[in-house]
Amino acid sequence: MAVTKLFFNTRLKFMMVLAAVAGGVIALRLVDIQVLRHQAYLEMAERNRTQIIYQTAPRGRVFTSDGVAVASNAPSFSFYYLGGNQDPMYLGRLAQDFAPRLHMEPEDILAKLEEGTKTGKAILLAENLSTKSTVALQELRLYYPGVYLIEETKRSYPYGGFASHLLGYIGSMDDHEWRNRDPRLGYRLTSKIGKNGIEKKFEKELKGTDGGVYLEVDYRGRVKSIIQDKKWSAGSDVYLTLDFKLQRAAEEGLKNSKTGRGAAVALDPRTGAVLALASAPAYDPNIFVPYSDEDTPKQSKKINEYNLAIQGIYPPASTFKIITAAAALEYGHLDVNEKIKCPGYYDSGPRVFRCWGKHGPVDLFDGMGHSCDVYFYQVAAQTGSAAIERIEREFMIGRQTGIDLPGEKAGNLYGPTRRARNKTYWFIGDTLNLSIGQGELLFTPLKMAQFAAAIASRGNVYRPYYVEKIVSNQTGKTEVLGKTEILQKADLKPETYDLLFKALKHTVEGGTAARVWIKGLDVYGKTGTAQNPHGEDHGWFMAFAGREGEEPSIALAVFVEFGEGGSSAAGPIARAMLEAYFDLDEPASAKTAGGPQAPERTEEDYQELLTSGEENGSI
Repeated sequence: MAVTKLFFNTRLKFMMVLAAVAGGVIALRLVDIQVLRHQAYLEMAERNRTQIIYQTAPRGRVFTSDGVAVASNAPSFSFYYLGGNQDPMYLGRLAQDFAPRLHMEPEDILAKLEEGTKTGKAILLAENLSTKSTVALQELRLYYPGVYLIEETKRSYPYGGFASHLLGYIGSMDDHEWRNRDPRLGYRLTSKIGKNGIEKKFEKELKGTDGGVYLEVDYRGRVKSIIQDKKWSAGSDVYLTLDFKLQRAAEEGLKNSKTGRGAAVALDPRTGAVLALASAPAYDPNIFVPYSDEDTPKQSKKINEYNLAIQGIYPPASTFKIITAAAALEYGHLDVNEKIKCPGYYDSGPRVFRCWGKHGPVDLFDGMGHSCDVYFYQVAAQTGSAAIERIEREFMIGRQTGIDLPGEKAGNLYGPTRRARNKTYWFIGDTLNLSIGQGELLFTPLKMAQFAAAIASRGNVYRPYYVEKIVSNQTGKTEVLGKTEILQKADLKPETYDLLFKALKHTVEGGTAARVWIKGLDVYGKTGTAQNPHGEDHGWFMAFAGREGEEPSIALAVFVEFGEGGSSAAGPIARAMLEAYFDLDEPASAKTAGGPQAPERTEEDYQELLTSGEENGSI
């Protein structure tokens, strides 16, 4: 009896301890739920009670300096079914009626509807729909409760390939981009991001804050009501330094050139601001953001992203004669009034170097104006290659321009110093090739424009920049990015620049650059035809100009790949750019009336001489 009582008491105590432990665990759990992690569980419960249909925010726009939006947004709609109706006949009618409007098969729509009814969640039937399609969809909504249209935006480039290599394009994130995304920007798996150019470089600024429709659902996940329609916030706007008319003139000129391949760059020689930067062939970034319900032609998305303006490197040809002349003037080896006879060739001893014409006696101004090779052969022989190389370095030849764009190439400086470092010989033929911009010299079109701007500004080598400011659409705050920065000063004597200006103006008023003579402007220019061992020669044209009596306000370089002649291929493009920049719209007859006449033969005439066998030489 005593043993039984002891056993009973022990068992009772064990049960009481067990109950106390269980009660303590429950109490701790309640404290954890109600106090320690109350907010987390509250948010979890809220998520179970609500669904979110996200609305993509408009990306910030991109404007030219004159206020033209060259990257903007167009209306776009996503189509959802939010109803809980599981009637097969109802869903079948809905699929049949909406299929033609959505450019989809009824079976595909029905499959999505059935998936939605099983999960009880809002189901996306179609996205990126055009405004045109939504008219019919809105009417059908009256007959089908639960259908919902969410207004969004899609990227739009209203001028197609305008500045495409600078603007870039957007697209879906790949695995690497998703893993390395900035979580603060609220990206989703369906988000589009900048893939190239300004779209990529300023992704953080251009991307807005997405909005969304918050839906209340029951315990089975079925939609009960719309709780909140949260408005999105647009991204910041980017303002470029580009001049719209000038950029368009450059692109049209390149597109309609002999080969449709090349580049054109214009800079403000007072600041370094990029006024135009065109590379051809261009591409239309709209091919990456088509509407899903429109019959758009299937276009390959394998585009040419090669930006010839900053990545193409070519010999500068006769444009380099400016540096040869500068070296001779700077180091006292040139009498500008001295006449040098051009018989059509120059005998260096080991080899005879030809000229593209027989110019007779020429001084600096006629030598530059008619681009006489023999004149510059003799000037270079007297001046020496080391002096020419020193002037190259003054203008940062062979170095990057410093523009904030990926992939820029530096080109190549050519001179005896590098040969000496490599312990190889420098010959007289190298000096003669150097004097006319051939040999191992390499320029990008952007470098040529920077060089033209440096001459125009009398020695200021500016870092080119293409973004002026960024304006927030959320706060209204403006961030100014456009800053003038002088990388180097080509500190030549004032009289050297005076004579170069005079020679280049003479070249426009009656020489090979006569195509860009425009009444009311002071235009200075030089042509170049770069020899190409792989095919037709390339055409160069560099110029700078200002209104009559004023300092130059634009410097440009035009390059036409395989264009054969600088004057004929690149000259008309340079002229069109100047006319666009200075807003000159008078008839062509008025532009040339009373102006100087071009010489009977220009550099590209050399091609005919080669064909006829009359002459053979360098350009």
